Amino acid sequence: MLTPSLSARLSELSHEYALTLRQLADPEVLADSSHLVKLTRRQRELEPITSLYQEDQRLAQTEVQAKELLADPEMRELAEAELEGSRTRRNEIAAELEVLLLPTDPDDAKDVILEIRAGAGGDEAGLFAADLLRLYERYLGERGYKISILDESSSSLGGFSKVMAEVRGTYAYRTLKFERGVHRVQRVPATETQGRIHTSTVTVAVLPVAEPSDVHLDLADVRIDVYRSQGAGGQSVNTTDSAVRAVYKGGTPEEIMVVCQETRSQIKNREKALEVLRTRLAEREREAFEAGQSANRAAQVGSGDRSEKVRTYNYPQNRVTDHRLSGDDKNFALDTVMGGSLGGVVDALTRLEREALLASMTDGAA
Repeated sequence: MLTPSLSARLSELSHEYALTLRQLADPEVLADSSHLVKLTRRQRELEPITSLYQEDQRLAQTEVQAKELLADPEMRELAEAELEGSRTRRNEIAAELEVLLLPTDPDDAKDVILEIRAGAGGDEAGLFAADLLRLYERYLGERGYKISILDESSSSLGGFSKVMAEVRGTYAYRTLKFERGVHRVQRVPATETQGRIHTSTVTVAVLPVAEPSDVHLDLADVRIDVYRSQGAGGQSVNTTDSAVRAVYKGGTPEEIMVVCQETRSQIKNREKALEVLRTRLAEREREAFEAGQSANRAAQVGSGDRSEKVRTYNYPQNRVTDHRLSGDDKNFALDTVMGGSLGGVVDALTRLEREALLASMTDGAA
């Protein structure tokens, strides 16, 4: 059952949800794309909470009516069964709402810049970087996300030394944030003639796309270069100076370089390059802030550090092991995962994050 304090909070959120729906129907709001995006995200956050709260209210009313029937001998058995079912469901709702009302990552709803870089292992690392990209394309494609390659640096044998993509869709960051870190692969490379197993690594970065209001970017600190696009593309990919390189504070320790050659439009590539630049600046600020914090971060699943080994892909044993999980929950069938079925891993990590957060809140309240 809902506690009085929880009921009061849910009532407030229900009113906020109704107000948000009214605002989304306002023509002035529809004309303001930035405000519209924020309201739409908030509406999606509140919708499942409000739905459960309304269901609980309906069940509470059902219980009132059932209690009135207890005095009727002919209806007593039916009323008792209805009361039992209602109370069971209301307890389930209360548990679900406790999870939904946990503090959420403010970046969860944002789009993502996904960077995959080959690490140790030479050509084999580049090949596995390409394998990971295909895994994410399958996984995201089945869930309706749009993934666009912004820049790529091919390695020999058809792999990537680096590939950068943008992922757009509802809660893209929440869907991919557990992929941050070092992914290790153990297998016999295509170039190995004696059947020996090699270990290679690939680093994955998942950066929530920064909005202009999230970080200050002084264009006076940015040098824009344009040049002819390289690599795979359609006709004319190499005939126009459409690729854009944006360099922030070039030649200084703060330098950040971004390359974008997604489209044939120099203007669109420039806009995208600046978006990625803002995103990297926001990530730099976040890392600096977290490095200066001494608070307990036990509620997080891993640090999100790019040097942290998060997963091992063992091909000879057809096994994927996520090192943040434990027991039997940490191992998954490799062929299933590489086929795009990453959902089981993500669900397990999401549960772990919620359990850790609940534990930290309980410890804080003690």
